[in-house]
Amino acid sequence: MTSTGDPRGRTDGLGWVSRAVFGDDRIGLTVDGAPPAGHRVLARYTVVPSVERARFLLPRGATRATAAALLAYNALRPPKIRAVRAGLGALARIGVLDAARFPTLTVSLPADVDPAGALLAAHLAELLGVRPAYAACGIRPPDPHHKPTLQVFAADGRPLGYAKIGWNDATRALVTAECAALRALPQASGVDGHPVTPRLLAELTWAGQVVAVVEPLPLAVRGVPVDDPPRIGALLAVARRGGAPAAPRPLAGSTFLARLTTEAARAAAADDTMATATAGSGVEQSGTSRAGGGERAGARAVEAVAALARRHGDTAVEFGHWHGDWVPWNLGRHAGNLVAWDWEHSGPDVPLGFDLAHDAFQRALVLDGQPAGAAAAAVDAHLAAHGAALGLSAAGRRLVADAYLVEMWLRTWRLAAGGAGWNPALHPALLDVVEKRHSG
Repeated sequence: MTSTGDPRGRTDGLGWVSRAVFGDDRIGLTVDGAPPAGHRVLARYTVVPSVERARFLLPRGATRATAAALLAYNALRPPKIRAVRAGLGALARIGVLDAARFPTLTVSLPADVDPAGALLAAHLAELLGVRPAYAACGIRPPDPHHKPTLQVFAADGRPLGYAKIGWNDATRALVTAECAALRALPQASGVDGHPVTPRLLAELTWAGQVVAVVEPLPLAVRGVPVDDPPRIGALLAVARRGGAPAAPRPLAGSTFLARLTTEAARAAAADDTMATATAGSGVEQSGTSRAGGGERAGARAVEAVAALARRHGDTAVEFGHWHGDWVPWNLGRHAGNLVAWDWEHSGPDVPLGFDLAHDAFQRALVLDGQPAGAAAAAVDAHLAAHGAALGLSAAGRRLVADAYLVEMWLRTWRLAAGGAGWNPALHPALLDVVEKRHSG
């Protein structure tokens, strides 16, 4: 039986998304019920397929925008998801979704409250300069790593922008990092070989959250095959921001090693409090563990960084930027150009080759379901096959592999410390792998 109560009190995906998207306490939310007394209705959304199994919030009364929310970029999605969205999009286009007996979420505000000052979707419409504009949102099980994303469309179905919402410490940091990366990229993205990137339209703080508003990808963009060979020219262009190669520098004395040292020290300082902090971050989610494995992890990381310096301190490599999540599902092709999105892990001054290492690691871990040790071996093999094209010597390839694995564990720690919990695929297994490599 559908509840007419405020869904923000729920612990499932609908509750998680509702709290992120409708965070202002003045907003009234009701499911299949009347708005609170004195409120005016601002928007209505179809909850598909049900409150208990919600997967989409789709705008009512705007068939073309609703269809576009389901069909735009469908070619980038896995086949099963693509088929479901295609069927729903066809129904939306002819108005069947609005007529169907799906639950309706009603959004309202007191009559004297300016919608653009309280409702994120209304503020985005004003920011993007298109009225009316309609927002849609996918719903997934709550996960402290993930960020709800509002898709904003014009009435004719044109995508206007995407608003990614950072709602806890971990995701706020990621959204902030992506904004910084996108602000710096336009001057490089026109350089030969550099991937095309979506522009940052706005960065804002909203109801205690950090929101990145990013321009839509080209509608005709298509994903790269999962077995696509490394695009060496693009990797070099990203690392160098379209500029000239930098002179190789030894690991010892680098700002990169200094950063690893500082982060490992922070992790060590948090050894006694990590379990409490992660346990208090919320319900346990798929892909994370609430507290387990944190004991002495920081102290082990300090030793791992020290071992990295002892093993590779004299090895010189080129340092530069990296995308940070260079994987097939964040890459596409359009008009003969490579397109790259999701720059939230991007950063400067890492050993050139980190994106190549990450590509191999994530393909093995995510696509092939391999454990961390096998994913680390895939990094070695990928660098052996393609590292020379990046100008890496045999010693440089070993440095890149070992340093990347330490970097990845510290990323795992940063997310856990930010409230996202430990990823059991990477902790403690990845730290075990790092220690074994350094002792070999």
